[in-house]
Formats: sequence, structure tokens, C-alpha cells
Amino acid sequence: MTTGHVLMGLLAHEDRHGYELKSEHDVRFPGSRPLAFGQVYAALERLSRKGFVDSTEVENVDGPNRTVYSLTAEGRDELLDWLSRTEVPSPFLTNPLAVKTTMALLAADRATATDFMDRQRAAHLQRMRELTKQKLASGASLSDVLAADFALAHLDADVRWLEAALERIVHLEQEVTT
Repeated sequence: MTTGHVLMGLLAHEDRHGYELKSEHDVRFPGSRPLAFGQVYAALERLSRKGFVDSTEVENVDGPNRTVYSLTAEGRDELLDWLSRTEVPSPFLTNPLAVKTTMALLAADRATATDFMDRQRAAHLQRMRELTKQKLASGASLSDVLAADFALAHLDADVRWLEAALERIVHLEQEVTT
């Protein structure tokens, strides 16, 4: 996924200027890192050079002038092509939790590793409670609910993995002692 594709998706139904695109991204993807303004404008410049977006007008507002962008026919074709491609699951696991848990199991004694994993599990469960509360809150948007569901599924998988890792280490220790 590229920032450009996301911006083209946000332009698919309505022309917008960079500030609106940044704001819309941050609202639509509340679980993601907010876009930086520089990132938005750099991506719009690249899209413009490729012919995927056009600047249609300049709005005169209280602050600096704002250039309004629209999606071109070529941009719509590129967006639809991107949406038609299946995302290949990543062959690499770069999750800091997996790395730290593995190191705790390899480098620390069992009590230290177990303590770390218990505290990590508690932190995950606390975050899951917060996300559940957010998604069930009155007025939660579809974007809020989808982001919370996505995060909850990942946190749940992490908790199950932590429990399996601890069980595995206990089982391996039992094999070594027998």
C-alpha cells in the first residue's frame, strides 16, 4: 500500500485539498499513524507528475491558499487496478512483541520470562478492554469500529501466542527434566 493509493481513494468521490485529505485519512484510519502534512503534499506531487491527480482550483481561505485536487481517469484506473490486486501475506515477522518474548525466553530465567509475559498479557487485555469500550460507545463511527475490530483481532492473536509460548516452554522444560 502506498500513501498515494490511499489519497486517490479519498479523492474517488470528492475533490479535496491536502489539509482535507490528511484530516480524512486520520478520521478514516483512527488506528493508523496520522499522516504528516509533508507526506500528503509529497504524495500529491508524485501523483500529479504521474497524471493520476490534477489540481483543479486554488481556494483562498483565511490562511495560505489551498490547492484542490481531483482524481483523473488515469488515477481512477490505477486505483481500481490497485484494489483488484490481492495483498500477499508478508513472509517476515517483525513484531517487537515476538522478538522481545523470544529473547525473554532465551536470555532470562523462567521466572523473569514468565513475569514479563504475564505483564505483557495484562497490558494487552487492558488495551482490549479500552478498544471494546471505544467501539461500543454511542456515536462510534464505522471507521472507529473497523479499526477497533482489527486491533482487537491482532491483540487477541498476540495473547493466544503468548499463552502458547509459555505453555511450550513449560512443556520443553518438562521434557528436559525427564
